[in-house]
Amino acid sequence: MDRLISLEPSSLVAIRIEQGHRCYGEVTLRNVMYTMPVAFRLQPVNKSRYTVRPQSGIIAPLTTLTVEITYHIPSNSYLPDSFPHCTDAFQLHSVVVPGAAIKDPSSTFDSVPNDWFTTKKKQVFIDSGLKIMFVGSPILAQLVANGSMDEIREVLEKSDPEWKPADSVDADGQTLLHSAITQSRADLVQLLLEFEPDIEAQSRSGSSPLEAAAAAGEGLIVELLLAHKASTERSECSTWGPIHLASGGGHMEVLRLLLLKGANVDAPTKDGNTALHLAVEERRRDCARLLLASGARADIRNTGDGDTALHITAGRGDEHMVKLLLQKGANKDIRNRHGKTAYDVAAEYGHTRLFDALRLGDSLCVAARKGETRTIHRLLENGAAINGRDQHGWTALHRASFKGKIEAVRALIEKGIDVDGIDEDGYTALHCAVESGHADVIELLVKKGADVEARTNKGVSAMQIAESLNYLGITRILIQGGATKDGVSQGGGGGVVPAMLPFGNGMKARETEVGELKKKPSRRGRSRRSSYDRSMALAVI
Repeated sequence: MDRLISLEPSSLVAIRIEQGHRCYGEVTLRNVMYTMPVAFRLQPVNKSRYTVRPQSGIIAPLTTLTVEITYHIPSNSYLPDSFPHCTDAFQLHSVVVPGAAIKDPSSTFDSVPNDWFTTKKKQVFIDSGLKIMFVGSPILAQLVANGSMDEIREVLEKSDPEWKPADSVDADGQTLLHSAITQSRADLVQLLLEFEPDIEAQSRSGSSPLEAAAAAGEGLIVELLLAHKASTERSECSTWGPIHLASGGGHMEVLRLLLLKGANVDAPTKDGNTALHLAVEERRRDCARLLLASGARADIRNTGDGDTALHITAGRGDEHMVKLLLQKGANKDIRNRHGKTAYDVAAEYGHTRLFDALRLGDSLCVAARKGETRTIHRLLENGAAINGRDQHGWTALHRASFKGKIEAVRALIEKGIDVDGIDEDGYTALHCAVESGHADVIELLVKKGADVEARTNKGVSAMQIAESLNYLGITRILIQGGATKDGVSQGGGGGVVPAMLPFGNGMKARETEVGELKKKPSRRGRSRRSSYDRSMALAVI
């Protein structure tokens, strides 16, 4: 026999270190003798560093006794010299004591005479196998800061789960998850998540782990946290939520993950800005584009100045962002709490290159439609882009030509407008003038070099439009300008010609099958085609 007492559950004693608390661990001693009581004495080699209670005693056969080992933290440090393991040694003396009286354990602690373990007449067993392991918040915090994966796992496994070691914080109140995120250590985060920490625990600044990861642009960590059901909402103490931090920081991967997990695209920050507000403020165009594609509302006003995203980007002078917002339907006429539109904000900061997109372009098209040449000249002098397009893709020349405003057409051409500019369907100003039957405008356009053979996206020429409407005079003008007749204009099946909508309502032509046009009376056909969505939109401009 080489041992009278066994150590349970193992010879490793975990001592929990916590600043401001007594630091101790427990070990259970079991008498392995079936019939004999055993006396023990447990002593640290460094007696100033540890206190053992009880230090000695008598254990009845096959029974156990729990011993508490207290560690005394040095005054100059709250961490041991080495951790989590240390080299401090303990000696466990044990001896069989036949006939020894077993009293209440509380009355026998530290009452065994020392000579029981020193007399040569008795066989005394000495066991030096007991080892100390330090656990606790400062230990884990330091190990995470060091990135010691194996030791972190060992400490977490050896710690009492009742005090939730994965929720430990450092001396500054920083959680282990936040510390791992700060180091960009996705492997550490994954390890900690195995031990079920509070995934919404806030840092000393009030941010959740997901908010911290989103702010740092840590896509893999964000994915891990979301997989463990981290909330995508802004935490109570945070100013910005995860989606705001990702958008403002330009972290596209993180933003995409959050949106896929159902993050509220229009959720406000504490001061009432949306993710779109922040994206345009920081000039994060890709993020703004993703937010808008995900359903972000462009016209939400913040709670401060009542600014929309368009107000903010107008103040920044970001022309590309302004155009993006307008393409996505942003309302340029909304006024903030100071009564200013986005144009007013751009003017206040002197961003003249935005004037056309925010107001002058629309005004130029309106002036062209009305034939107000003086207004056209004034707007162009003030910075309106002569080849700018309205929200339907028409230039001022399209508008003036369609309405037959020949003086406006002449003024625009003299100012250098692109006479062959096309809209989104490939229509030039010449197509528009032919549609609406304005021969004088057509003659001027042809004289100024308009391409008489230009075709729409569906292959329709101005000549085809004129012939389909029986505009003989216009047909002659086009032929004199170099236009040629093709097989489609001469009739026959299988071709494509434009079937005109009622021009009195200012609607635009669309193409249809020749056969269909022949089968239906003109008036009836026009009535059916008056429901054409895009033409209806253009009719009111």
